[in-house]
Amino acid sequence: MLRYLAWRVAQALVVVLVVTIIVFYLLHQLPGGPARGILGLQASEEQIRAFEHDQGLDQPLPVQYLHYIGRLLTGDLGESFQLNQRVGDLIGDRLPKSLVLTVLYVLVSLVVAVPFGIWQAVKRNRPTDYTLGVLSLLMYSTPVFLVGFVLVIVFALNLGMFPVEAPQADTLGGILGNAQGLVLPVLTGATATVAIFSRYLRSSIVDNLNEDYVRTARAKGASEPRIIGSHVLRNSLTSVIAMLGYYLPVLFGGSIVIEKLFNYPGMGLLFWNAAQTSDFPILLGVVLVIAVATVVGSLLADVAQALIDPRTRRVRT
Repeated sequence: MLRYLAWRVAQALVVVLVVTIIVFYLLHQLPGGPARGILGLQASEEQIRAFEHDQGLDQPLPVQYLHYIGRLLTGDLGESFQLNQRVGDLIGDRLPKSLVLTVLYVLVSLVVAVPFGIWQAVKRNRPTDYTLGVLSLLMYSTPVFLVGFVLVIVFALNLGMFPVEAPQADTLGGILGNAQGLVLPVLTGATATVAIFSRYLRSSIVDNLNEDYVRTARAKGASEPRIIGSHVLRNSLTSVIAMLGYYLPVLFGGSIVIEKLFNYPGMGLLFWNAAQTSDFPILLGVVLVIAVATVVGSLLADVAQALIDPRTRRVRT
């Protein structure tokens, strides 16, 4: 297990290094160079040169990259010239709120998707399976913003059950304290995610039901619920756990729309607003954080898989 973990950590570090190189490259591909892209088209040549000297952008690229890595190691992601704040502080304030929203709707998705996936697999090729399959396909195909609009119209405007706007508190305690305001954003995010998780789980359970160990368990007289709960489900969850790690960028993409739609003060809304004002330091800072989070999420998913299924611990050399 330790050898497998060391191998995966080494791979993750290499990927993170590649990500920093890509983000550094993107920074230098801004129109007119980094200084022009950050200061805008109205900046004079004197201002551009002064900014480049102050930020070390007039030095050779390898030197700039080493300085960039050094700043990243200290948590310095640059400064937003639109908001006059450090990007690290902005992301540090918004990231926990986005994590809370994402974790909530992923948990809701799993609570609904696991029974759905099991039921579909047990009732495969029957009317129940077809009905739930069509429902899952409809949920998966519907754009997130459309789901959000429908929920707002039905539950906020027509029925008045929940507020249109998400909680606007500055602290996590304030966000969680307004449970009503979280209902619609969480349901919006969970809708498409339920469909994805249930379809993956159904396919994995169906595959495992055809394995030899299931036939052996049945031959020994084990009941079907015991086979599903004690053997098949554990092996089938590995695909869902792996998908959770690799699905982080997609979850963040959906969170951008959800946070904008419900004015939720998270990192997705910060990214959206930065895109509207061409605040490149924030955009690149968020991209870097999401990329690193994806690598870490994939690493944690692989570790969880290794704990559940020892077969995945084999390291190829």
